[in-house]
Amino acid sequence: MFFSKPAAMVRPEDALPGRAQPLPTADTHFVSGIPLKSPVPEGFEEAMFGMGCFWGVERRFWQVPGVWLTMAGYAGGFTPNPTYKETCTQLTGHNEVVRVIFDPKIVSYQDLLKVFWENHDPTQGMRQGNDVGSTYRSGIYCYTPEQEAAAKATKAEFEAGLKAAGYGAVTTEIVPVPEFFYAEDYHQQYLAKNPDGYCALRGTGVTCAI
Repeated sequence: MFFSKPAAMVRPEDALPGRAQPLPTADTHFVSGIPLKSPVPEGFEEAMFGMGCFWGVERRFWQVPGVWLTMAGYAGGFTPNPTYKETCTQLTGHNEVVRVIFDPKIVSYQDLLKVFWENHDPTQGMRQGNDVGSTYRSGIYCYTPEQEAAAKATKAEFEAGLKAAGYGAVTTEIVPVPEFFYAEDYHQQYLAKNPDGYCALRGTGVTCAI
């Protein structure tokens, strides 16, 4: 998971071409057994986050009560249906992201934002710890204007706490949700399949007041 690549976003005209057909992925969630491409149940909602390597991020979210389904993938770039090896070149523009389907009667979007802010360092730009490149940038991808407003409000509050603790400015991108491309089978619920696998997910110790 360590790559010595430029920590900059590729230009659209320089991005890899990709392919028209989606990559094969897992049929079911390894932990819950729910079909990975299930439609969103009535009354449930979606969220999408980038916080560095998606292995640890996905595990953190599937552990949250009220989260019904999680999946690892790529989003926010230019290359259609990219492979993992392609994203590792930093020539797709994509971020490693986790898409979350949740029951808002049990866990709110604000609660998920708290998990997001407190479990990584959103001040590092195009990296997360030793993982360097645009694929590891901090991002909140919003499905509704209400999600965008909540994300920006919590960003302002959390940034104040970070600055008080000696951190720099928040670099998290907050944008409308882009197209999501499923990551390959072996990435889905990776740390459930490989409990001793690599996980660099670390917070700053700063609390996000929701």
